Amino acid sequence: MPAAALALGEAYSDSGYVVVHETGEAFTIKQLRRRAYRPMEVLGLRRVRLYDARASCLTFLANNGVSDHILARWAGHTNVKTTKKWYVKPDVEDLREAASTWDGLHDELNGRA
Repeated sequence: MPAAALALGEAYSDSGYVVVHETGEAFTIKQLRRRAYRPMEVLGLRRVRLYDARASCLTFLANNGVSDHILARWAGHTNVKTTKKWYVKPDVEDLREAASTWDGLHDELNGRA
């Protein structure tokens, strides 16, 4: 239980979100963006949309062996297909492997194998 919850007692709202106000209430999207973009600006980093950061995180986890059902839970989805369709993108190396396979097929069809 967060220290703020102990201090506020019944006034604390357990919203179930990870990033919350001191009272436990979820940030609005505007507040969340402001809190995310400010450190990027201060550190001189390129501004990355939160959606893209989320997709990058989920893709990284997927490419490093985290199972689909864990990814879906991490993303707050009840359906694994949603996570896979909208957030997990193919790794560059996977794309290279696919291109190599296609080149092999193309060469085979043209009698160069």
